[in-house]
Amino acid sequence: MVVSVIGGAPQLPGRSRARLGEPERLLIDSLAEGLVRLDASGQVEAGVAERWIVTDEGRSYIFRLRDAHWPDGAPVRAAQVVALLRREISARSGNRLAPYLTAVSSIVEMTPEVIEVELARPRPDLLKLFAQPELALVRDRPRPPGGAGPFRQRAERGGGLLLAPALDPDRDPEEPGPAPEDDVLLRGERAASAILRFVERQSDLVTGGTIADWPLLRAANPAPINVKLDPAAGLFGLAVVRRDGFLADAANRGAIAMAFDRGDLVASVSSDWAARETVLPEQLDSAAPPANPGWSTVLPEQRQTAARARVSAWRLANGATPTLRLALPGGAGGTSLWARLARDLYGIGVRPVRVAADSTDADLRLVDEVAPYDSARWYLSEACASCSDAAHEAIEAARLADTLDARARASATADRLLTDDVAFIPLARPFRWSLVALRLRQWQPNARAWHPLNRLRADTN
Repeated sequence: MVVSVIGGAPQLPGRSRARLGEPERLLIDSLAEGLVRLDASGQVEAGVAERWIVTDEGRSYIFRLRDAHWPDGAPVRAAQVVALLRREISARSGNRLAPYLTAVSSIVEMTPEVIEVELARPRPDLLKLFAQPELALVRDRPRPPGGAGPFRQRAERGGGLLLAPALDPDRDPEEPGPAPEDDVLLRGERAASAILRFVERQSDLVTGGTIADWPLLRAANPAPINVKLDPAAGLFGLAVVRRDGFLADAANRGAIAMAFDRGDLVASVSSDWAARETVLPEQLDSAAPPANPGWSTVLPEQRQTAARARVSAWRLANGATPTLRLALPGGAGGTSLWARLARDLYGIGVRPVRVAADSTDADLRLVDEVAPYDSARWYLSEACASCSDAAHEAIEAARLADTLDARARASATADRLLTDDVAFIPLARPFRWSLVALRLRQWQPNARAWHPLNRLRADTN
């Protein structure tokens, strides 16, 4: 099976997992696994832990480890798992999930096969976080580095990494082992190369596609049956990163949010892409439905007029045309997105300027992130690039809440405050695509937009 993931050459990350790209995430998920992991449908399944129980009203998780082995054949023991987990959830680790694991008060070895994770506050979403590749258990030493499978790295071949299913040392010798057709050749490459390779039938899967590369796929015109979209949950919108000039006033920020024609934006890409006007996609674990912005009551056909009036008033008062710098991704998709956002801003009298995605001189920055789990706090924290003190305090209150009811109430308050503050401008849900060969019968679209390599074929290990 030949797989292309869009991005750089996949490398097993070291101790720093601050921002893993898709190639790194897919490789670490293939060579290692956490206590639990994600299956083909994006749901939690057993990983290094074969089973677990939750006690003490959701404040204690007890995991029993399976008979797993490191790449050198040594058995996986609870003490090693404890040390690796402690390292990754530490605030010093830089792991992007560490801020969402502060409720973990202790991780202890109970027996060589059993560990307990104790929480200061109940968190029913803990398993979904533990299932993310960022929390896969990778041992650096002794060599070779890696985890408990489901694959082992065998060699570099044809510009990629050859992965073979991990052998079970306790397997019955009479049972057939993995065959060469179970191997995976994993490449990280530019979208254009990956798409061309698939169209020429030299690969079985292209994964990691985003809006940035969608126009390249459309130009290649692959068979429609091979094009798959994920109903990805997460954030796709503009975070306000500077609150001065025109953006110093919440009403002005609301005018910007109101100006964008979301229906036209998503329709220009795909009929399966959904627009969004709220920060939260649904109620989730908040005590209230998603907060609707004040500008959403204005009829769509009247929004440009209303926003233009607000900009005109500011221009008369300040004697200048407002200028906004938008940090957007590169690529043909980034340019297409820029064209529509810039058109709408010009339409209300704002002068837009495009800057690089990583520019430190931006006023608005595109946030395009898939949610690792279904919690209002994740959405609100990621949207709060530069929100009001009141909204920030409410998000912090949700983090520190001692009960689920208190957390839900704090999340609802934070949602309302952040929405009223117009600290984030929602546009749509994240756009994620793949090219999938028909023989990959286990591939399933899912909200995590995640497709583990050992869950693609019907006869996988």
